[in-house]
Amino acid sequence: MALRVLLIGAGGVFGSRIAAALAYDPRFALTLAGRHPASLQQLRERLGDPSIGVATLDVASPALPAAMALAQPQLVIHAAGPFQRQDYRVAEACLACGSDYVDLADGRDFVAGIGCLGARAKTAGRLLVSGASTLPALSSAVVDALLPRFAVLESIEHAISPGNRTPRGDATVAAILGYCGRPVRLWRDARWQHGHGWMSTRRQRFAFGGRWVGLCDVPDLELFPARYRGVRQVVFRAGLELRRLHFGTLAAAWLVRLGLLGDLARHAPRLRRLSERFIDAGSDVGGMVVELRGRDPQGEALHLRWSLDAGAGDGPQIPATPAVVLARKLADGALPARGAMPCMGLFTLDEALSALTGFAIETGVEELTA
Repeated sequence: MALRVLLIGAGGVFGSRIAAALAYDPRFALTLAGRHPASLQQLRERLGDPSIGVATLDVASPALPAAMALAQPQLVIHAAGPFQRQDYRVAEACLACGSDYVDLADGRDFVAGIGCLGARAKTAGRLLVSGASTLPALSSAVVDALLPRFAVLESIEHAISPGNRTPRGDATVAAILGYCGRPVRLWRDARWQHGHGWMSTRRQRFAFGGRWVGLCDVPDLELFPARYRGVRQVVFRAGLELRRLHFGTLAAAWLVRLGLLGDLARHAPRLRRLSERFIDAGSDVGGMVVELRGRDPQGEALHLRWSLDAGAGDGPQIPATPAVVLARKLADGALPARGAMPCMGLFTLDEALSALTGFAIETGVEELTA
């Protein structure tokens, strides 16, 4: 029997890519869900799979539990961000209708807090997974893969920079703007300290060259110090390819920090449209780096850099892939975990990279002079 999958936010940048990955796969009976039925119908027509269903569904509506129960899903994939201001109503509705749940959340508190549903999920025999995206799902898979080379892991610093021509949605822009200029709790020197969103800007080396990146508030900052015991520093940064957009965002962050601007996130649609005036500048090349520092089994300093290079506008495929990997594993009966948890340790780096086969994505590891 095909696994009945309800994909919420299917019309978005990431949701549409998840839909394309699950379409025509006999393991799935896919239903596209969202607030705008016309765009969902258009997506269904583009995919060309007549077996795909369409459902109008609003995660903010009081009718959400009834609408989800009507769809009778066995797996709900929640891709309708931003998650920073959401609660767990979708996951709770999954428990009510007997469905597993996977989301693409990148909100620090949202992902780290999913365990509050753990006891109920285990009692119901269900799996609730938060953060099935680049962070913390792929980032933790990278650290897990490289960890055996270290006797002592002391520092994790990672960064992401999308190509300027890469499609961007309002939810992603709102998530970034939501922490610009605001305090960010950081694990540095083996103790909690504070930085500020989009600040601590520096030049980061990627496989394709250098770009500016600034501090971001993401789940990894909360989760990694506990997952990787003994690590003394965890820092994540992100940046925009065009200097005018990166430093324009930094200027707005300073205005927030100084109390001259309030909630930047509510301006996300307008600022996203403004950024698209420069869509022909820059490139469609983006990437990710994960740098680990520590000691090898001989006690020598060890510095490893894992790099991912995404071309041809395929960058958005990366945050979309962890949910696809989990869906396939659930359909194959290869994911026995039950409970509620952040998306760490549920798949390997090799499994993630295998799901990215066919896209313009390359990865590599280099050992640097410590």
